Amino acid sequence: MAPSLRARTLRRAAGAGGLIALVTAGLVISVATAQAATVFTADFESGSTSAWSKSGGTWSIVADGSQTLRQAVATSENAREFAGDTAWTDYTVSARVKPLSLASNGFAGLLARAGSATTFYRLALLPGNQAQLQAVNSGAVTVLGTASRTVATGTWYTLSLTVSGSTITGSVDGAAVGSATNSSVSAGRIGLQTAYATAGFDDVTVNTTGGSTPSSPPTTSSPTPSSSASPPPTTGDTIYASPTGSASAAGTISAPTTLVAALTRVAAGGTIYLRGGTYSSTATVTIAAGNNGTSSARKTLSAYPGETPILNFSAQTEDPANRGLALNGNYWRLYGLVVERAGDNGIFVGGSNNIIERTITRYNRDSGLQLSRIASDTPNSQWPANNLVLSAESHDNADSDGEDADGFAAKLTIGTGNVFRYDVSHNNIDDGWDLYTKTDTGAIGPVTIEDSLSYTNGTLSNGTVNANGDRNGYKLGGDDIAVNHIVRRNVAYNNGHHGFTYNSNPGTMTISNNVGVNNAERNFSFDAGTSVFRNNTSCRTISGSNDKTVGNADSSNQFWTGTNGSRCANLTGALGWSFAADGKLVVTFGGKVVTP
Repeated sequence: MAPSLRARTLRRAAGAGGLIALVTAGLVISVATAQAATVFTADFESGSTSAWSKSGGTWSIVADGSQTLRQAVATSENAREFAGDTAWTDYTVSARVKPLSLASNGFAGLLARAGSATTFYRLALLPGNQAQLQAVNSGAVTVLGTASRTVATGTWYTLSLTVSGSTITGSVDGAAVGSATNSSVSAGRIGLQTAYATAGFDDVTVNTTGGSTPSSPPTTSSPTPSSSASPPPTTGDTIYASPTGSASAAGTISAPTTLVAALTRVAAGGTIYLRGGTYSSTATVTIAAGNNGTSSARKTLSAYPGETPILNFSAQTEDPANRGLALNGNYWRLYGLVVERAGDNGIFVGGSNNIIERTITRYNRDSGLQLSRIASDTPNSQWPANNLVLSAESHDNADSDGEDADGFAAKLTIGTGNVFRYDVSHNNIDDGWDLYTKTDTGAIGPVTIEDSLSYTNGTLSNGTVNANGDRNGYKLGGDDIAVNHIVRRNVAYNNGHHGFTYNSNPGTMTISNNVGVNNAERNFSFDAGTSVFRNNTSCRTISGSNDKTVGNADSSNQFWTGTNGSRCANLTGALGWSFAADGKLVVTFGGKVVTP
């Protein structure tokens, strides 16, 4: 398979010296699971289209709820943007598409295996409420499948196009348009296209499994329908839900149910597959306390392979009661979900022994993902414990006063054993990570943060800064309460205040093998406590304060005291990050891997 692609590039001007002050450059995501690997994503939030190649039309990044790519000229039949590698063969490409205008001969669509500008497979939204699966060979169109689908201008649709050998399959909002056999083109790039139309495009994703299309997840036998009008609901190992599902539907792949209904049906060891599309809700979606899996049979809420479910709560007002997805049960695994625009936390975790993996929390009005007790009367013994947040991203979360919305928060009321691993927090209005404690609830359990990245917190992707925010990369305490956190092999870059800060935590923390670069004040700021510092590196090419550490810091560290040490020579050029095939986070400067 071709190498992973670079998407979303945005640099600031280089400062004095070798390090570039960067928002995000060369963002590469390459994530593998047993069934699917994400080799390309583009949500256009950086404002860059450097990963794309234009062929006709007038394309630009515009705000439409979030940053989107728009083609704004309706007169062209050849408005296309291509990305990817011409050697790509078997994969699923999905994207959100919003037709803005459609002439009688127009369309807006998604392309796969684009071997040239006129040869590819296409899934198109057409006037007259139709979607069509097509093979285009040197401009000649062969229709592979047609389905009646509402196509309204000003409405987002999730298109998914799968190419696997000679089998070509397309769906709109999880509903099939067609599947056919065609061998006219065997490899090629992805693309976006309009003809005699204007349209917006967002959240482009490409998934593959090392050269073969992700197979469909296993299904269980559906129960035999009774003589009643509605079949009995599926309560077995696998349940399917979609944005257009019905609560009374069976929950099969052909008759999906709703997300809320599926949560109450799935058995321990079972999986809910969410089809791609936008799940809009004004109410919090809650996995209730007591709705538990077991240590040997978790319940799983997962994106359907190759598709992107987006839980959107934009209709909520900003209010602490208005969370997005609340995980209050135990022994669950959340995988591959996007949760956005909640009135409070995007994902709230009040349960224990859960795994939250490959999630994206964005544009929420409090911390994107937070661990805390379920209610004010929840006893300490039931505070959330032993949760793992793995290979997750949280960005552009912002509350109205600019003081509370972090990327990740494990604070106030949490138990022991919570771990963040391979996670990325960036462009949140407050902190990247917040482990705050306060006097009236006392010490929280020690948290482990490892192999993670925190950058440009305190400044949103659109440039908004709120001076009320703390704007740290990793904020590790509060109220002079000692908690012995473990913080190792992390990177803090370009945050608006400190990179790593004790924040009045006088405990004995383990701070090891971390890298701080060009944070606005200190890269490392520890004014009290007995923490142990080993093998940490601090580099700077902009003005800032000398690092300060109180505790056990030996010569294995290279802190900044007015000058850079020898280790900083390798930290030149642009910051980049990726998830490797095994899910590990890889951070680079100028293309060189940082190994703290």
